[in-house]
Amino acid sequence: MAAARERRPTIADVARLAGVSPSAVSFALNGRPGLAEATKSRILAAAAELGWRPSRPAQALSRGRAGALGLVLSRETDAIGADPFFPAFIAGVESVLSPRGDSLVLHVTNPADEAAAYHRLAADRRVDGVLLTDMRVDDPRPELTTGLGLPAVVVGDPGCADGLCAVSLDDKPAFATAVARLAELGHRRIAHVAGPREFHHSRRRQESWEQAVRAAGLTPGPVLPGGFTADGGAAATRQLMALGVGERPTAIVFANDLSATAGLAVAHRLGLSVPEDLSVVGYDDTPLAAYTHPPLASARADALGWGAAAARALDEVIARGRADDVELAPARLLPRASMGPAPDPARAAPSGPGSTAVRPQRQPEHEQAAEPAPEPTVRREP
Repeated sequence: MAAARERRPTIADVARLAGVSPSAVSFALNGRPGLAEATKSRILAAAAELGWRPSRPAQALSRGRAGALGLVLSRETDAIGADPFFPAFIAGVESVLSPRGDSLVLHVTNPADEAAAYHRLAADRRVDGVLLTDMRVDDPRPELTTGLGLPAVVVGDPGCADGLCAVSLDDKPAFATAVARLAELGHRRIAHVAGPREFHHSRRRQESWEQAVRAAGLTPGPVLPGGFTADGGAAATRQLMALGVGERPTAIVFANDLSATAGLAVAHRLGLSVPEDLSVVGYDDTPLAAYTHPPLASARADALGWGAAAARALDEVIARGRADDVELAPARLLPRASMGPAPDPARAAPSGPGSTAVRPQRQPEHEQAAEPAPEPTVRREP
């Protein structure tokens, strides 16, 4: 028979060992004034000897707080697992919560059950507030959480926050730099593989790409959906490479690294050399981006820092009822070896894996060192 679980020491146990009342133990353990230093020291020594630890549910009850923040994701579980943004973002949130013993309550649901998930979190008082990610066009969640009295922070543009605190990051400079660099390298047909159209950040990235292409004096296009997934990025790359010689892009800017990495693999399978025949740029600068072949040029957006900043902003909303918007350091391009000069029009690129074209060897390119990110900017409301 399994051994009985060891009983957890209580405040009463600490009081008996220290020879004081339970209320005195409570005062000492919660750092409240009114006890002599000798008494307090004796109580703390007794607690340490017994291995006493605070009960999180009891603390939450006494303070009127759950000691947890909530995050509801309305995506397929496979998509969440494959997208490197969310593990880094969640790690950033946990870097704020874990040191104080608080936790993150994660719900993965589908759009049809999303509202019910927020209603349950509010009714059960399981969380003190929620982080809203993947903001959609006409997103009902800011109004929903406000109506439920559930503190919330939007991870995205203030324009989609409907008056809630927003923690945002500008990705336009990274796209502008990428397209400008590609244009300098002679590229005239720069395609874009976009994320889901229902997401604000997908539309923003596509708009940033289009503005940058026009600013370079070029005609935007073509644009194909990639869905932020490997399958979507691979399918879009195959379609783009199947275009005629006069229409096929010589560079593709992807909306995230996952779809870009898949596009890179498809290019290799088609017998294309990157970047001699095709330049490829991603977004997110995931850890694997520097280790693809060739290393993937990408825009660095600090998902870890974004999660930490969002958690701190939500803490302030919970404590004060409001918080100023926070603008993080903008995304910046790391121009790795997957970017190169546009191919010579006189030399046709191979169209399949059976090509035997001989390429001159390129000198290895060292990865550009990323500059330290500046501190977040807080936009104070008048």
